[in-house]
Amino acid sequence: MKILATYNIKGGVGKTAAAVNLAHRAASEGHRVLVWDLDPQGAATFYFRVKPKVKGGGEALVQGRRELDRAIKGTDFDNLDLVPADFSYRNLDLLLDEAKKPLGRLGKLLAPLRGDYDYVFLDCPPSISLASEAVFRASDALIVPVVPTTLSARTFDQLEAFVADNPDVVKKLRILGFFSMVDARKRLHREQVEDLRSKWPELLSTQVPSATDVERMGVHRGPVAAFAPSSRAAKAFAALWTEITARL
Repeated sequence: MKILATYNIKGGVGKTAAAVNLAHRAASEGHRVLVWDLDPQGAATFYFRVKPKVKGGGEALVQGRRELDRAIKGTDFDNLDLVPADFSYRNLDLLLDEAKKPLGRLGKLLAPLRGDYDYVFLDCPPSISLASEAVFRASDALIVPVVPTTLSARTFDQLEAFVADNPDVVKKLRILGFFSMVDARKRLHREQVEDLRSKWPELLSTQVPSATDVERMGVHRGPVAAFAPSSRAAKAFAALWTEITARL
């Protein structure tokens, strides 16, 4: 079982769109997939048409009073399950801080599922916190959307610096960054893509475009490939998943 976290310190860069569409793509290939929506806003949960509620909330999970498999819900898609968001996740840092061995807590919750799923996607809220560090410890790789703008690039720098300075936290974590919400009509985006790719040659080559179909996910409440399978966005997420699996 591979644990992949869609993560960025900055919000509004396409983390949830990546989690939902990549998970759907993996499931469509026959892999057993679980998405855990760790963001109290619950966007991934909304897209999958599931109620954003976990009995006992994040406290029951972190304190071990509720096993993670009891919180799993099915979705409308074969091979694809969801642990929904819960508004109590806004206090996840505090809950982990009170737990024994907080950095290992998320990994411990996921460990019993290793025989049930091939891939787990953690859709993370934008932050750099104790909860983030627990995600880093649990994950095999971070999938990091980078919008080709100065502020988004700055947060990628911050993430790479944190990883370099905290080897005890990240262990063998891999950082798989890719350009997200790219508008090729904008000169700034074209220049930033060129400049940042020369700075970070390890970035994935696939670019996810800024596309109306991604915005329409909220209307259709589903991944792009479910309602616009021939769209540029759907093809981009399929190519991105192929590239990610090759890197893994």
